Amino acid sequence: MRFTSRLLALLGGGTAAVHALSGRPSGLLRPSERRELLQDVVTFDNDSLIINGERLFIYSGEFHPFRLPVPSLWLDVFQKIKALGLNTVSFYLHWGLLEGKSGDFHAEGPLAFEPFIQAAQEAGIYLIARPGPYINAEATGGGFPGWLQRIEGKLRTNATDFLDATNNYMANVGAVIAKYQITNGGPIILVQVENEYTEAVSGVVFPNGYYMQYIEDQLHEAGIIVPLVNNDAGPEGNNAPGTGIGEVDIYRAIAYNRYSDSYPLGFDCANPATWPSGSIPTAFRQDHLKDSPDTPYLINEFQAGSFDPPGGVGFEKCADLLNMEFERVFYKNNYAAGVTLFSLYMIFGGTNWGNIGHPGGYTSYDYGAAIKENRAVDREKYSELKLEANFLKVSPGYLTAVAATNYTVGVYNTNSDIVTTPVLGSNGSFFVVRHADYTSEASSNYTLNLPTSAGDISIPQLGGSLTLNGRDSKVHVTDYPVGSSKLLYSTAEIFTWQTVANETVLVVYGGPNELHELAVVGSATGSIVEGDGITFQSQNGSTVAQWTTSTTRRIVQIGGLYIYILDRNSAYNYWAPELGSGAIIVNGPYLVRNASVDGSTLSLSADFNKTTTIEVIGVPSGVTSLQVNGQTLNASANAQGSWTASIAYSPPTLDVPDLSTATWYTIDSLPEITAAYDDSLWPNANHTNTSNPIGSPLKTPVSLYGSDYGFNTGSLLFRGHFTASDATASTLYLSTQGGEAYAASVWLNDTLIGSWAGNSVAASYNQNLTLPALTADAAYVFTILIDNMGLDENYDVGADEAKDPRGILDYTFASDITWKITGNFGGEDYADRLRGPLNEGALFIERQGYHQPDPPLSAFTTGTSPFEGLSAAGVAYYVTNFTLALPSDEWDIPLSLVFTNSSSSTVAATAPYRSLIYVNGYQFGRYTSNVGPQTEFPIPEGVLNYNGENWLGVTLWALDSDGASVPALNWTIGATPAWTGREPVTAVEQPAWTERVGAY
Repeated sequence: MRFTSRLLALLGGGTAAVHALSGRPSGLLRPSERRELLQDVVTFDNDSLIINGERLFIYSGEFHPFRLPVPSLWLDVFQKIKALGLNTVSFYLHWGLLEGKSGDFHAEGPLAFEPFIQAAQEAGIYLIARPGPYINAEATGGGFPGWLQRIEGKLRTNATDFLDATNNYMANVGAVIAKYQITNGGPIILVQVENEYTEAVSGVVFPNGYYMQYIEDQLHEAGIIVPLVNNDAGPEGNNAPGTGIGEVDIYRAIAYNRYSDSYPLGFDCANPATWPSGSIPTAFRQDHLKDSPDTPYLINEFQAGSFDPPGGVGFEKCADLLNMEFERVFYKNNYAAGVTLFSLYMIFGGTNWGNIGHPGGYTSYDYGAAIKENRAVDREKYSELKLEANFLKVSPGYLTAVAATNYTVGVYNTNSDIVTTPVLGSNGSFFVVRHADYTSEASSNYTLNLPTSAGDISIPQLGGSLTLNGRDSKVHVTDYPVGSSKLLYSTAEIFTWQTVANETVLVVYGGPNELHELAVVGSATGSIVEGDGITFQSQNGSTVAQWTTSTTRRIVQIGGLYIYILDRNSAYNYWAPELGSGAIIVNGPYLVRNASVDGSTLSLSADFNKTTTIEVIGVPSGVTSLQVNGQTLNASANAQGSWTASIAYSPPTLDVPDLSTATWYTIDSLPEITAAYDDSLWPNANHTNTSNPIGSPLKTPVSLYGSDYGFNTGSLLFRGHFTASDATASTLYLSTQGGEAYAASVWLNDTLIGSWAGNSVAASYNQNLTLPALTADAAYVFTILIDNMGLDENYDVGADEAKDPRGILDYTFASDITWKITGNFGGEDYADRLRGPLNEGALFIERQGYHQPDPPLSAFTTGTSPFEGLSAAGVAYYVTNFTLALPSDEWDIPLSLVFTNSSSSTVAATAPYRSLIYVNGYQFGRYTSNVGPQTEFPIPEGVLNYNGENWLGVTLWALDSDGASVPALNWTIGATPAWTGREPVTAVEQPAWTERVGAY
């Protein structure tokens, strides 16, 4: 029996009981103190999470398995996240992908998520599961399946039909999550209930404790016992501990005066140099203490990139907006607030392949994240994040330090342009420095007056002043333990410290030409081991070292502490891979994935994109040889006892096909407009009403909404038969809806009578179409093709935007029309079980399965290519096959398809067209020539066979009567190939074409 059922019984059941439970009830509430945990492995107090008795800073990044449909690449991404110093990944699951038909839960092949969890565990990553049922996530329907459009109850409420609809999905995903909880030896430490359950329209009970409790009960009944968290998009206190029905174990809520849900710079990628004023959070700590003082400070989503809309500027501009400067200022501002569970959205975005995305985006979901869509880690923001995360990883004292509630404390520095916020602890204190005007690009000088165990000290002690450059922030420490030593203070920032082979190595860094100073407690004499330009002096019972940052490395020794002094750009080249209970420090590679010791051999798994000298600092005792990616190197010890070896970068010659000279096979993908076409096998559009409350009442004699007939994804195609009752009939009024940036074309028999080519904002369009002269009593047919860009999200509870219909909303015509409709073949009984319910649409080649490998080429013709295109409006499909032989076992070689303009095209480059890209049956690109912005489409290895045959298909939908062509399309290598320590990639299953029984 559900917990809610017991409460209903206590309340006497019936409508009154439901009403009592639907808000924040006044009786029968849980006590205000935190509810009892169901296990003792993952516990917490008001400071931090505690796992197996150890306090941990949970540093997480968001990564969705469904946006990279190659399970053998998941470990690659997890290793890159682990290399950053992060220890956790947060992940959504997509209900609409996993239950494309009500009651039919299907998670296999690229849609399976159990291997994702296993890969995280192999990489040593904890997981925060976010199964929904609602996720938002810029996903079609916000993760909701399209068949929910047919239920009458409000989504995300306690409507019986909606709650019943969630049961099968939540039971299935809950069972897998429960299986892999840390209590069962798995990596899952937290589970989020729902998502962004924060705002509602009038007319619905909100917040609805009964609804949230229902989901929590589903999770508990599936066996989930780790703590439950939420992700309130504003500090509303919804479902916080102590609120009663539907309360979570650990509450999260953030809001700004500009953007809620922890996205302070918003999404204006077009102006990446512009930081809006008034957007840095200064009430984080106060809000947390108000809403959930007995739990650690959790931020489940903090901005790490940005979505980009149709017609936007592209994700590279988003990466520029949310760059390394943003990380320095805004992430450190969160540390100043005392966050100890911190998750970044996104750390790797991936791809909206196969119609996964919502209409407000496009195929790429790169998000401007630290790890690019093609998995490259060459954005500077990746390196900056690595410096910050590794620092917190070796700073356990931060977890119990007390953050200030006042961000404008000015007693610690001398310059009023600068704010210093203290986080004071007994095992180290942390002082976060930023400009009072965080948007400032000025450089400001300052000195500090910091409390230490030796009293208040003015810093720098040896003279001079510190510098804070524009859009920068620093964390200065005092009384900071480093192995058996202690820093009385350091103005230089700490990357990491490790004790290896009886030596403690500390790595610090600073910005260009900055003066820095640190003091080591004790009377040991300081000496220079490498470099010059260091001043030493004894002050306040410590040895003080001062220097000006240089691109030349310095190493100093103070007692048993070896201090590596770097500039920030040099620090980017350093890594701290875990090794047993500690770590080693490695300098040089593009990426260090992991390290291990087997007998006397130290093995590194690493990536290189240039000739590199690799340096291992703190070689473990007993180790006599060094291997990198299985190759034994000729390593030698330098003066400090570190090992160095040379890695020669010698990339292979890469042979990728030239699509301009390829043999293409062509087939008409809109035979519906030919005179001989027979649509007798099509479903009849004959529903005289709709259960979709958003589209009710109907404006048309029968429903022309795709979802009413089970067509929830991809394009829609309509056939409207009529007999001309009047030869003077001259117009068709038509209202269609396909979501932002959609398009539609209308033919009368084989004549185009009009297209809506789409723009970046219109989700629907009304047209008055002029018809040619009709013959009275003659039979005609309208053929209407509508691009469905995905279903709308459902952020506002009660608005039910996910039910916004796709198809024909209204029409006016002089004659009666009998309608046929189709979408993806089979609708919710989708034909391609492996690639899932969203991968296909209504086009003829999709219904026939010709987009899959090895189609029946006897049905195709040769001699034309997408570069020659169509001379009239229509849809053509072009396919070519090729063989790759790339050395992918040793080299990571990102490949992309790129659309470009060419003056040699037979049709003007401005002629609007749309193309779908199919690679081995997977839809991996939707190109809109007149909307954009995406022109490059990364195709991951595994979808592409790097050693074997491949099939590439491209549709061409010409929207103008004069036709269109693809000016140019070709392969490009999307990043410098890397000699890699990655595990070999296994191609995902790629079922070849087989005849589909009943396909029309």
